[in-house]
Amino acid sequence: MKASQQTHLVTIDRITTLSPTVREFTLRPDDAATAFAPGSHLPVEVPVGERRTVPRHYSLVGLPGDGVWRIAVKHLPNGRGGSRAMWRLEEGNRLRVGAPASHFELDHRATEVLLLAAGIGVTPLVGMAQALAARRGVRVRMVQVARSAEELVFSEQLAASLGERLRTVVTGAGQTLDLATELAALSPQAQCYVCGPASLMAHARQVWAQAGRAPVDLRFETFGTSGAHPAQAFTVKLPRHGLTIDVPADSTLLEALERAGVEVLADCRRGECGLCAVDVLGVEAGTIDHRDVFLSPAQRAEGRQLCACVSRLSGSPACAVLDSSYRPDPVA
Repeated sequence: MKASQQTHLVTIDRITTLSPTVREFTLRPDDAATAFAPGSHLPVEVPVGERRTVPRHYSLVGLPGDGVWRIAVKHLPNGRGGSRAMWRLEEGNRLRVGAPASHFELDHRATEVLLLAAGIGVTPLVGMAQALAARRGVRVRMVQVARSAEELVFSEQLAASLGERLRTVVTGAGQTLDLATELAALSPQAQCYVCGPASLMAHARQVWAQAGRAPVDLRFETFGTSGAHPAQAFTVKLPRHGLTIDVPADSTLLEALERAGVEVLADCRRGECGLCAVDVLGVEAGTIDHRDVFLSPAQRAEGRQLCACVSRLSGSPACAVLDSSYRPDPVA
């Protein structure tokens, strides 16, 4: 979280266990809770040590109005440590957070919308479902996918808003998502909002394109930072900067570059906007574990770039030679 960004001190009012892997955190800011649009996220400084925090972004659940912010955190044993740190927190603990922000905005002109959520990706879509259900003249339905029935978090709130317009798919019970059939039921001008793992996003983009639908009508946010391999430490070399940087397993490449003083443009920090993409000059050991949804399959196969906010290297050892795309403005 940048020092220039507006921050708030919050108290954890309540921690609610929603499933064996998901907990909801109710956060009460010292000042007034800033209003937010459906689909917004909250930047959180997650404490991972006595004097160290790491930036994480969690989607805000529901709609504003009761003076608190709610986020849900899925415990990822093989993640970068943010979820494990959040799960160690207790009610009454204090956190510093940024102001709510949105990279996943709901188009208020839409007249037909399909919401598609998988796993913890349901969190930003709860508020969208509630807002759309209350809006006249909008046809909305939602499909929620989870591995087990107990992981269908927020399904009761969604059912209260959508009724029979909510369909759940439990893959562990042998149920499957037929995305082509779901899209075929939509009018040509309908929009689809998708949130979930990177694999779901890739599938949705493929089916959407095959159906001949306009790319602008497919909108998404991803929680697909788990990658093809568990997070591990790796090394990068930046010849232009004369640096060799070790990236710990609990840190992103972007965070490591910033700690080393390397200027990298960045915005979403979720692998979506592509602003933090760095050039790959070579891979000396290991392979690139692309975890973004910005680069195309062809670009990933070329291996000439990676998104520093989420993508990593896998292998033992693992080392790549990089160059940041940032160039300082020339001195007049």
